[in-house]
Amino acid sequence: MEHDKWINDHLKRRRGERLDALKRGHGYGNRLFVERVWWPLVGHFHRLHPEYEVKDWRGRSYFVDFMWIVGAVRIGIEIMDFGSHGTDRTKYRMDLNRGLFLQAQDCAIHYISLDELKENSSFILSALRNILSSYLAADGGTKRTAGRTFSKIERDLMRAAIRHNRTIRPTEVARELELHKMTVIKYCRLLVDKGKFRAVARGVSGRVIYYEYVGSIQSPDLV
Repeated sequence: MEHDKWINDHLKRRRGERLDALKRGHGYGNRLFVERVWWPLVGHFHRLHPEYEVKDWRGRSYFVDFMWIVGAVRIGIEIMDFGSHGTDRTKYRMDLNRGLFLQAQDCAIHYISLDELKENSSFILSALRNILSSYLAADGGTKRTAGRTFSKIERDLMRAAIRHNRTIRPTEVARELELHKMTVIKYCRLLVDKGKFRAVARGVSGRVIYYEYVGSIQSPDLV
């Protein structure tokens, strides 16, 4: 749901070649990266731009798969597919030249193998966590400017959600944290109001069956 909202927002704001690049370029490998790496690591799409236009050393437009912009820092991510990059030596050479040029323009570029993403996404997640940790902490810190504070129970619930693949069910987490179920529900609702949880409902009744943590796993709010 969050992915579709993010992409649709970019589709609405783009025109011409930038719109075509997004429709054409954001395919299977990019969606897989978002699902298996970016969302579990960061939990939001703020400042992440799909198919981001840059200029190469010849002044020609080129679209990076993902560009994350935090303040003055630009971090690009390219999903490399052997079929489109490895069999064409000229294209492979040009891709590497673009990456080298962007590095010279103070834009970090990280290349990710699509095969590795499919077969060992946990390795990529771990590596990017180390690479981006300082930026994630700073990015998470900007969300606290509204003066929001979190109680011990709220922090325990957020950490519990991270341990359980970002989701918690009130009955189960109440047992784990030795809390009353209604206490858990009360604080989950507070976290929804603070933008840290999303309530997920099912069925005609709309009854909430679990809560999803939508913050960064590096957020200082967890400490």
